[in-house]
Amino acid sequence: MEPLSARGLPRLSWIDTLYSNFNYNTDGYEGDGAEDGKSQDGSETLPYIDESPTMSPQLCVPQGPDGETVSPTPPEGLLAGGDIEKGLEMKRLVLSGFLASEEIYINQLEALLLPMRPLKATATTSQPVLTIQQVETIFYKIQDIFEIHKEFYDALLPNIQQWDEKVTVGHLFQKLASQLGVYKAFVDNYKVALETAEKCSHANTQFQKISENLKVKGPKDSKDCTTTVSMEALLYKPIDRVTRSTLVLHDLLKHTPKDHPDFPLLQDALRISQNFLSSINEDIDPRRTAVTTPKGEARQLVKDGFLVEVSESSRKVRHVFLFTDLLLCAKMKKTAVGRHQQYECKWYIPLADLTFQTLDDSDSCPSVQVLPEHEIEEMKIKISLLKSEIQKEKKAPKGQSRVERLRKKMNEQESWLLLHSPTIPFCIHNKHGKSYLFLLSSDYERSEWRESIQKLQKKDLQTCVLSSVELQVLTSSCFKLRTVHNIPVTSNKDDEETPGLYGFLHVIVHSAKGFTESANLYCTLEVDSYGYFVSKAKTRVFRDTTEPQWNEEFEIELEGSQYLRILCYEKCYDKSMLNKNDNEIVDKIMGKGQVQLDPQTVQSKNWHMDVIEMNGIKVEFSMKFTSRDLSLKRTPSKKQSGVFGVKINVVTKRERSKVPYIVRQCIEEVEKRGIDEVGIYRISGVATDIQALKSVFDTNTKDILVMLSDMDINAIAGTLKLYFRELPEPLLTDRLYPAFMEGIALSDPAAKENCMMHLLRSLPDPNLMTFLTLLEHLKRVAEKEPVNKMSLHNLATVFGPTLLRPSESESTKGQHITSASDIWSHDVMAQVQVLLYYLQHSPISFAELKRNTLYFSTDV
Repeated sequence: MEPLSARGLPRLSWIDTLYSNFNYNTDGYEGDGAEDGKSQDGSETLPYIDESPTMSPQLCVPQGPDGETVSPTPPEGLLAGGDIEKGLEMKRLVLSGFLASEEIYINQLEALLLPMRPLKATATTSQPVLTIQQVETIFYKIQDIFEIHKEFYDALLPNIQQWDEKVTVGHLFQKLASQLGVYKAFVDNYKVALETAEKCSHANTQFQKISENLKVKGPKDSKDCTTTVSMEALLYKPIDRVTRSTLVLHDLLKHTPKDHPDFPLLQDALRISQNFLSSINEDIDPRRTAVTTPKGEARQLVKDGFLVEVSESSRKVRHVFLFTDLLLCAKMKKTAVGRHQQYECKWYIPLADLTFQTLDDSDSCPSVQVLPEHEIEEMKIKISLLKSEIQKEKKAPKGQSRVERLRKKMNEQESWLLLHSPTIPFCIHNKHGKSYLFLLSSDYERSEWRESIQKLQKKDLQTCVLSSVELQVLTSSCFKLRTVHNIPVTSNKDDEETPGLYGFLHVIVHSAKGFTESANLYCTLEVDSYGYFVSKAKTRVFRDTTEPQWNEEFEIELEGSQYLRILCYEKCYDKSMLNKNDNEIVDKIMGKGQVQLDPQTVQSKNWHMDVIEMNGIKVEFSMKFTSRDLSLKRTPSKKQSGVFGVKINVVTKRERSKVPYIVRQCIEEVEKRGIDEVGIYRISGVATDIQALKSVFDTNTKDILVMLSDMDINAIAGTLKLYFRELPEPLLTDRLYPAFMEGIALSDPAAKENCMMHLLRSLPDPNLMTFLTLLEHLKRVAEKEPVNKMSLHNLATVFGPTLLRPSESESTKGQHITSASDIWSHDVMAQVQVLLYYLQHSPISFAELKRNTLYFSTDV
C-alpha cells in the first residue's frame, strides 16, 4: 500500500485494500491478484469492511450458496502430510510481516497523538485552536489504542527475534482481542470525530494546516524518514487495523498445528475478533451475523421475553434471551432522549452448564416475599378506574394533557402489578456457580421456557466463557434481535388495539385424545388479565384413561382478557414428589395450548366449538361469552316455588327459618371438607354440577344431602355464590345501596362505625341474619389463609359485588358509562371495601344490633 499524501486517502471502497491472501512486507499487505473474496486455494475468506472511510463502517460477511454465513473456523488439514516444519516457517513469516506492519501502525497513531497534546494545552488559554470537547471528540480513544498496540509490539518482538518451534504467541493475540472494547468505542465515535474535524478545519485555518500535514515516521530500517498524511486518513487506520488483525489470525491458524499450544488461543482470539467485526454492521440480518459460538457455528436467538427475577431479595423486571448455546439475563438501560435503548448484561449461563431445580435442592433458591392478595386486587381496581378516566378525558375539550398524565400514572401502576403479581417459581442453576430465581404468573410460561432450553440441551453443546468484548457484542445485539419489544402493559399498546373482553366466559371442556398410555388426567383454564395470566378453573381428574371425557362447564370472569389457555396435566399421587416450596405435589404437564378470544366469535348467543392441539394431544372444548352489563342485570322473578331467584323473605317464611336452608347447607359442607381447599370460592366449580345442585335445591328433593356429600367442593361453593347472584334484589338491598357507598367513604372512624352499624340494623331480619351467618363463615375460611390462600380481602373481592350492587337506575344515574371496563370498575372498589369493613370488624351479634335500635333513628 502506497504511503498517502496530505489528501492522500482516496474515497474508494475499503475492499480495495483487503484481499484474503497477502504478502507480508514492511508496508503491510499487498494484494497478490487473488480473485476478490477468494483465496488462491478457492476457500471463502473472512468478513471484510466495505465502505468509504467517511461513512460509518459496514461489515460484509461472506455467504455460502444457501445464504448462510460462512463460519470463521479456518480450513482444516492444511498441515497434513507431515509438512509441520514448513508450516511453522510460514507462521514465522506471517508474524514477521505483521510485526512490521504493527510498527507502521504505531507510528501512525503516534503521529495522530502528536498534535493532540498542544491542542489540549491551548484549549484552556485565551486563544484556543479547539475547545477541550472538540479535542476529546476528534482524538477519542487514540491514546488507549496506542498503548495497547505498543505493549503488544514490545511483547511480540523478542519472540520473533528468537524464533523456534516452541515459541508461543497465542496469548498475546488473545489479550489483544480481549481489548477490542476500546475499538468498539472508537468505531461508535468515528463518524462524529470525522465530522468534528471537518467542521473545525473550515472554521480554523490553523487547525486545517495541522490536520493536513501530520508527519508519520517510517520504519527503523527505512530510508524514508517521514511521510505526510492527513488526519482524516489516520483516523481511518484503527478501523482498517481490526480487519487486518482478523485476517492475520486466520492465516496464523492455517500454519499452526492443532496440537500446538497456540492453536486454541489463536482460535479463541479469531472468534472474539470475528464477533466484534460482525457487531459493527447494523444492516445485515442480525440473526445470522450477531455472534458465533466456540464451535464456529452461528449463535441464534431462540426465545426472549420479560420475566421477574428475584435478586437481592427484591423483584426486578429483566429481559431474558435464550440463544442456541446460552441463556442471557439483561436489564434495559436508561439512555438519553432520542437514542436507541440499550441492554446491560446481568448474568449469563452456558446451556451446557444449566440445570433446573430438583426437589432435593429447592432450598437453594432464594425465598420469595409474596404481597397480600388484597393489595393486588386494589391495584387492579385503581387501574380500571384510571382507564375509565382516560376514556372520558379523551372526549373532553383540551383533555389531551391530562390524558398523558393519566397514562403515565397507569403505566406506573401496571408495571407495579406486573412486578408483584407473579408467584410461580422458576429456578435455574449454573452447575459451576450461582442459582437464579424467576417468578412467573403461569405454569404455561414456565413449561415453555423449560421445554425450549431442554430441546437445545439435547444437542452437542460445549461450555463457553465470553470475553468482555464478546459479552458486550452479544448484549448489544439483543436490541436488534429481540422479538418481544415492550413490557406487556396496556399503556404500551395503541388505542386501536383491542381492549379485551369484560364479563363472563362460559367454557365446556369436553374431551381429549392422543394419549399413548393411560393416565390420571385433568385440565386447567387460564385467562390473561393486566398483562399476566391467572388460573381460573380446573376439571376433575379422569382416572386411568387415554380418552378422558370431562364434559364440564365453567364460568370464568374476564377482566380485559384476550386469550384463553388450556393446560392438560397428569395427576401425580406419589407423596415423594412433594415440592418443598409450596407443599404441593408437582403434576406433569402433558400438553398446553392457547386460543385468542375473538369478540365477534365468542359474543354470539350460540356455543362456539373448537379444538386445541398440544404436542399430539387434542382437547375439544366449547365457549360463549356474556358481557358484564348483561350478567349483572337482575330479572324480577314471579317464581314463588324453589329458592333461586326468589326473594329471601319468601324463602325463610316458607321454610320457617331465619337463614335459607341452601345457605346453611352449603356453608356447612364447605367448612366440613373445603376450608383447606386452595382458592375456595375463587376457583370455578363445574357448571353442570352447579346446575344439578341448583335443581335439587329448587325441587327440595330428599337427595340434597347425599348429592352434597359426593359433589366437588368448588361446585358447592359456586352454588352458594350463584344463589346470592340470582336473588331478585341483592342481599344488602337496593334501597340501602347509596347509604353504604356514602358510609364507607367517611374518614372519621367513629362516624363510619355509627353509620355502618346503623345500616346493618336497617336491613330486613332475614337479610341481616343471612349476612351475619355468611360473615362469620368467611372469617373462618380466612383463618385458613396459609393453606387455602384466601384472605379476607380475597373473599371480599369475590362476594362484595354480589351482595352489594346498584339497581339499574342507580348505576346509570349521573354516570356516563363509556366502555365495558367502566361498567366493571364502577363502584367495585367501594363494594369490596364495604364487605371488607364488616369482615375485619369484631364479631357482630344480631341481638346486640337490635338492642341498640332504640337509640338510633331508623330513617335512612
